[in-house]
Amino acid sequence: MEVFQDYAYYYNAFYQDKDYAEECNQVALLLKRYGINIKKIINYGCGTGRHDVELAKLGYQCTGIDMSPLMINIAEENSKNEKVVIDFTVADICRYVPKQKFDAVISLFHVMSYQNSNDDILAAFQSARKALDTGGIFLFDVWYGPGVLSDKPVVRVKEIQTEKYKLIRIARPIMHDKTNVVDVCYEVLIIEKKSNETKVINEMHCMRYFFRPELEFYLKKSGFELIDNVDCTTLAETGYESWTSYFVARAV
Repeated sequence: MEVFQDYAYYYNAFYQDKDYAEECNQVALLLKRYGINIKKIINYGCGTGRHDVELAKLGYQCTGIDMSPLMINIAEENSKNEKVVIDFTVADICRYVPKQKFDAVISLFHVMSYQNSNDDILAAFQSARKALDTGGIFLFDVWYGPGVLSDKPVVRVKEIQTEKYKLIRIARPIMHDKTNVVDVCYEVLIIEKKSNETKVINEMHCMRYFFRPELEFYLKKSGFELIDNVDCTTLAETGYESWTSYFVARAV
């Protein structure tokens, strides 16, 4: 059977029902609400490039960076299949030095929540600031503290079928109160339908949940002014039921 070397190989399969087009419509709405004449976008943590593809279809000039070469390979294949031109590069968002300026930096699907330490979140924000001229927009989403603590993570099981495989993912969370991090322990069973051969992958995704005052502080230290934060699902004001939130900041 095919060898799955890391998360990139089954990423698209588990998120095949994710509505990337609708999310990009939300992003476009927020960029128009808070930005002026935004055309050039760089996506920090682009993954397999599906957001970039949808944004390119909306008329944006897109660049995507991700630290996983496998993710970037898949992203390049996706953009080729969709017949859109996107510049993808392997890079760590905490160490990336932009070679040009953009109108907006975006970071979606909780990439910023993977920055578990204060140093890492500051480094990512400072890199984003270098990618923008004054007035540029920085838009990202995170696990939102009030919602996470009001509706704490629980064990979840997801099963999907592809043409060749049956995939079962078990997610077991471990919460750490001193760091505001949730270790999501994934066990993935990959069962080849024809032979019934099974492969098991274990991964740990450490996700930090954030609160508005701390992000406002980190953004200010990095050269941004926090403009707003809204619920990722409704784009309305956040509350204790908001598990994720978009944050929007302007470069000053």
